[in-house]
Parts: sequence; structure tokens; C-alpha cells
Amino acid sequence: MRVAVIGFGVIGANVARSLAIAGASVTLFERSGPATGTTGTSFAWINAHRKEPLAYHELNVAGMAEHARLADHLDRTAWYFPNGGLRWATEGTDTANLHASVQRLRERDYPITWITPKQALHKIGDLRLPANVTDLAYCPTEGHVFPVPLLGRLWAEAREHGATLCQPAEVVALEEKPGAATVCLHGGGRHEFDVVVIAVGQWTEALAGTAGITIPMTSPRQPGSAAIGLLGYTCPLPCRLNCVLTTPRLNLRPDGGGRLVFQALDLNIKVNPATPPTTDGPLAQQLRQRLADVLAGTEYAHLESLRVGQRALPADGHTVAGFAGDHSRLYPIVTHSGITLGPLLGRLATAEIIHDRPQPLLAPFRPQRFHSPMH
Repeated sequence: MRVAVIGFGVIGANVARSLAIAGASVTLFERSGPATGTTGTSFAWINAHRKEPLAYHELNVAGMAEHARLADHLDRTAWYFPNGGLRWATEGTDTANLHASVQRLRERDYPITWITPKQALHKIGDLRLPANVTDLAYCPTEGHVFPVPLLGRLWAEAREHGATLCQPAEVVALEEKPGAATVCLHGGGRHEFDVVVIAVGQWTEALAGTAGITIPMTSPRQPGSAAIGLLGYTCPLPCRLNCVLTTPRLNLRPDGGGRLVFQALDLNIKVNPATPPTTDGPLAQQLRQRLADVLAGTEYAHLESLRVGQRALPADGHTVAGFAGDHSRLYPIVTHSGITLGPLLGRLATAEIIHDRPQPLLAPFRPQRFHSPMH
């Protein structure tokens, strides 16, 4: 089977790898370079927190387990860090929300436990606990990845199984006819395949629309959009952090070589993608202060970069995966949880494309739901 995969992010790389291993003839089309879209500006936290409804939670739990299986096959040391996640709350609403979240996760058999401040300090030796922290929860099965090293390992295996890369190759339109689909490139090139997988993230609505497929996306270009996420990257720092830390004011994780990646979700509203904040501006100073408030050794942190992430967020917030119609040869995949779900979606999509085996986990997330109520 000849399959085209459009987009060299975490979704496209996982799909290309799985398809190639299954015996498909895979061609990956990439406009500019790997991880140049959302994958390169992802916090890369593997988790199933606040993933509603239940079907979406279960999909993310399965995605977490798939990462562990993938790591058993690939060299995990360079990209996969299942070191857990620590979350805390401050007084009032934060505490109530954390307790409700922990209760809901426990009812779903999600591993999460309350820990003491002393235990938290043992897990993160340089942790600074603000005086108003009242409750702390720890999730041992969570973790994070380094997206670019992961892409390297995925593509190496795809290439070893015969996959080829066309780059730079800008796909400007898709066409269908019975039993086949055509990829139309900028400059006039046309290539026919048995199936085309659309894995272009935030650009899904526009590209799918050229073939008459409706997949509404949340625009990441308007200030205040839920699809905007600002990430700060530090220079190497003399501090210890070995797991994901999420707090009401700052989320952070290790990024290798002593560097940290962090985000403050409440500050995203201040970000305008057209005029990204600078590493020496007022927003950067606010982020540095929050970092110093929670982690010793970061008082004089220098920011290597501030990156405005533009998330791949379907309009209803949920993953899209599946053939565009009963007889379609186009298979769009787009999700806000690309890092958590990438390996799983690669395997499930391959089962549907190559073996014609519908996957129950994907049943609630079909593209056709935008033409009828989602159940």
C-alpha cells in the first residue's frame, strides 16, 4: 500500500514509523523541517489530567502506556523520562479544584497520591514551597519527553523500513477519486497514493478544506486564543528538578543539560503571536520571578528563548482521527495532546489503514462528528 504522510511533527513521525513497520510504502512530505510546528513548542508533558470526557481521558491513559511500550523498543535514555508529576494547590479555589481532580482521577483508577511537603522536598531537593501551599499530589506514571530526539528515533526506524522523506515539499491541495488520493505540491507536482494521512497540526482546517473536509480549528494567531502557549527556555542552571512540576503560577520540567522549560498558563492571555515577547522584557521578568519563587538555584536565571507555541486545537477541544468518510482515502489526525497520544495514534491509525480494523478507542473522535452531534 502506498501511503503519504503530510507533516513531520510528533504525529506524522509516529504514523510514518508504524506504517513503514507494517509494510506500507511510506512517503513523508514536510514543508520546512521536523518539529517546526507545534511539536517544537510543546511542554511535552505525558499525562491524562483534565482530559474530559471519559473517552478522552481513557485515550490519554492508553497513550501514556504506549510511550512505555515504545521506550522498551527504542533507546529511551535520550527522549523518555517517566519520572512522575508533582502538583500542588494554594488556598481557596485552587485547593478545591485539586481535591476534585484527585477524587475524579482516583475513581478512574489513575495512579495519584497525596504527599507531604517533606516528601515533596525529598523528590525535588531544590524545591521552594510557598507558605500558602496546602496540598500536594503526586502521579508516579506521568513524565515528559524531549520531542526532537524522539522524532529522530522514530524517523530512523521509519527510514530503516523503507520510508522516504520529501523536504522541502509544500502540500497545497488534496484531491480524491475512487480508491486513491492525490497530493498536490507547490510548483505543480502531483503524486497519487492509496491513502493520505493529514498530520499538519494547526494547518489542518485549511489543507483538509481543499478536499471538501470540514475540521474546524481554533485559530492560534489571535491574541487571547486558547491555542496560544508561551514557553520559556533557560540557559543551564545549578539546580535539581527531575520530574514535571505543575503549580497555580508555573509549570516546569527539565530540558537536558541543566536547562528548564516552563510556562505560566495565566500569562498566555498577554501574548500576541505577531509581536512575541523578548527575553529581557517585562513578561520575561515576571516569568523569571515565578521560577525563582519555586526552585532554588534559579535566582539569576537567563532565558535562552521565549517561544510562542501555536497549539493544534480542534474547535471542540478533542482529538480528530479517522478516515474522512466511509469511502474516503484521506485520514486526518490532529490533537491538542500530540505528545501524549503520538505513539498510540500511530499504532491505531496503522491498524485502520493497513489492516482495515476499526479501533474502538478512536470511535468518539471521527472527523464526521463535525457534521453530526458527537456522542
